[in-house]
Amino acid sequence: MASRICFSHSSLFHDGQYVSTSISSACSSSSFSLRKFEFPNAASSHKRLTLQSKKTSLHPNAHVPHQDASSHDPDANSSSSSKNRVWVNPNSSRAKQLRTKSSSARYSYLSRLTESLDSCAPSAQHVSTILKGLGDNVSERDAVFILDKMVNSKTAPFVLRYFQDKIKPPKDKDAILYNVTFKAFRKSRDFEGAEKLFDEMLQRGVKPDNITFSTLINSARMCALPNKAVECFEKMPSFGCEPDAITCSAMVYAYAQTNNVDKALSLYERAKAEKWFLDATTFSALIKMHGVLGNYDECSRIFQEMKDLGMKPTVVTYNTMLGGLFKAKRPWQAKNIYKEMISNGVSPDFITYSSLLRIYAGAQFGADALSVYKEMKGNGMALSLDLYNRLLAMCADVGCIDEAVEIFEDMKSSGTCRPNSLSFSSLITVYSCSGKVSEAEGMLNEMIQSGFQPTLFVLTSLVQCYGKAKRTDDVVKIFNQLVDLGIVPDVRFCCCLLNVMTKTPKEELRKLTDCIEKANTKLGSVVRYMVEEKKSDGDFRKETSELINSVDVKVKKPLCNCLIDLCLSLNVPNRARDILDLGLTLEIYTNIQFRSQTQWSLHLKELSVGAAMTALHVWINDLSRALKSGEDLPPLLGVNTGQGKHKYSEKGLASVCESHLRELNAPFHEASDKAGWLLVTKEAAKSWLESRGSTESIADFNSQVSGGPTVALQYRYVVY
Repeated sequence: MASRICFSHSSLFHDGQYVSTSISSACSSSSFSLRKFEFPNAASSHKRLTLQSKKTSLHPNAHVPHQDASSHDPDANSSSSSKNRVWVNPNSSRAKQLRTKSSSARYSYLSRLTESLDSCAPSAQHVSTILKGLGDNVSERDAVFILDKMVNSKTAPFVLRYFQDKIKPPKDKDAILYNVTFKAFRKSRDFEGAEKLFDEMLQRGVKPDNITFSTLINSARMCALPNKAVECFEKMPSFGCEPDAITCSAMVYAYAQTNNVDKALSLYERAKAEKWFLDATTFSALIKMHGVLGNYDECSRIFQEMKDLGMKPTVVTYNTMLGGLFKAKRPWQAKNIYKEMISNGVSPDFITYSSLLRIYAGAQFGADALSVYKEMKGNGMALSLDLYNRLLAMCADVGCIDEAVEIFEDMKSSGTCRPNSLSFSSLITVYSCSGKVSEAEGMLNEMIQSGFQPTLFVLTSLVQCYGKAKRTDDVVKIFNQLVDLGIVPDVRFCCCLLNVMTKTPKEELRKLTDCIEKANTKLGSVVRYMVEEKKSDGDFRKETSELINSVDVKVKKPLCNCLIDLCLSLNVPNRARDILDLGLTLEIYTNIQFRSQTQWSLHLKELSVGAAMTALHVWINDLSRALKSGEDLPPLLGVNTGQGKHKYSEKGLASVCESHLRELNAPFHEASDKAGWLLVTKEAAKSWLESRGSTESIADFNSQVSGGPTVALQYRYVVY
């Protein structure tokens, strides 16, 4: 059936074999001039080309036809007398020329009619006025041509009804007219109108066919209404329609968009097996579907299959992949996707850059995020408030002070957005973590002048700022302001106070202990055990356990880290050991130690410096006990500290750990091929452990720890 409505304008009119013409004079047959053409139905049995002549008056007062659409109709009055005909050899070049000219003239005329219909008011009267030039004997072919070219979905139904009244087609022919009318709704993205026309079609008793549903499904797809596409597709069997490969291919997209995984994957596998054509949009929808479900490896698989099948990814496909990688937190893979995109000549758009900024900022890839920011500015793209704030928050996390100030000033002068509370908070954090008190206070004043009240996050940053500057009284002042504002201190604020205590002179600790006790009585009680060096070990463990169990899971590890850091600062390592043991027991610290036949390793990169040093000493004691009990060590032992350091810190965990092992004369060395690893061979480790003699002889820190209860790091055995 598709062949009945899918034709070009040239093939549409080449069937006509009769050409009627008017002559400017009846005096001579040599003075014929082409004026009007006759196009009989395709079923006509005439096989000869004839020229029809007609006398016309040259009198200046002769009747002039009304100048409307009909005055330009090459077919007007085509049913006039055909008595005078001249046969022309159909094999001559002149006959071919006449056919070509007739097709072009007819096409131009019908195209002008279509343009008039698309621009007229949607009413039966306006449509009738424009189409009356076609006369009463309107051909189905002309009707199909006009409806097929229309783009105005408001006027198209009136045009359809006009042709139905003139042609009175049988039901099967009526379906063709409806199908080409549906295309106007698809072009104008008016699915609601298409649904109304479909209901009218059924009410008239016209049975929809495959083309009807295929057009409706594609219309729903173009209108971003995948649920409607599914609804149309699932109606097909009730009308006796069997979907073809093209329709099924479109439904892969629709089912993927509606997250109907089973249907989408079933059709996708069938498409691959039967070699259906799937466009880039369909692959993008499948990738997005897996991304929503968190199946990020499947996203990569579909993306690779797309390329293997010869389909080139578009900017939408790359953006969809980047969106999934943002949720998956895979910055390295995102970098590779972007490189591939550029190498394939696909130009990134705003969505591409936005996704990259979110990925890099979230992963604290400072250099990459700032590079994307500069590229966006170089391309004249305006950043949104969200993107500015993500960049500022990243700068606060990694310590890019100058860059943060530059971005903040650019934001204020952009004209597209103004700093909000989050923007000011990030700048205050940047200054606070750097110990720039006057700058932090200045930004706080600017924040208040801009109409924003300081938040708990801002006050927490200021506490950290004053703590770095050893201004304990100002820390207490901020705490009192917080209480006066009716803000309840949370665990993160208390952790900040604990961190400040590690830098506070002992004679001023009581000021901060009082603040902590007011903020959280359970935490205050635990801190007093450390500061006042109370001896009740059982009560300390019990109260610390109750404290840890009372806080949200997201802050359990930061709280334990801060408590252990404070223990080492106060020189009470036994308490640090107790808290580490509780953290292991309550599974707050997991996957710290791994063992395989070839290597035992300790992973410290997610711990604070104090927690990492405590875990390191416990691990060394575990090794000593293993050796003493006759257990064989693996060929290699390693400590994973991660690489780099926080920009606000003078030292990173790796340098602190390496320095401490050097103090212990431990033969660990930095791995040349594994960044962030300190390694030692079995023989060197065994010799060093034996030379220590016992766990009590390993430096002052460890001798104090060894006096406490025995702690062993839990480990996971890995088979490589």
